[in-house]
Amino acid sequence: MKPDYSNMTKIELRAYVIAHPDDQAAFHAFVDRFTAEAPSQTFDIPNSNAEFEEVEILIRQKLNQLKMG
Repeated sequence: MKPDYSNMTKIELRAYVIAHPDDQAAFHAFVDRFTAEAPSQTFDIPNSNAEFEEVEILIRQKLNQLKMG
């Protein structure tokens, strides 16, 4: 009997998928949950060096926020 993936937390489901790499249903449940929780924002590719540098600055700022938080 397979576990009920919908009752697992994301952390539990991830651990289960790692422990049972051949369980395709668990993998699909994890991917479905991960993508459902992912932000739907998209961004255009930078078109100039200035835009590229701006994106790089924003990424560094976000990484610094994650390190501090």
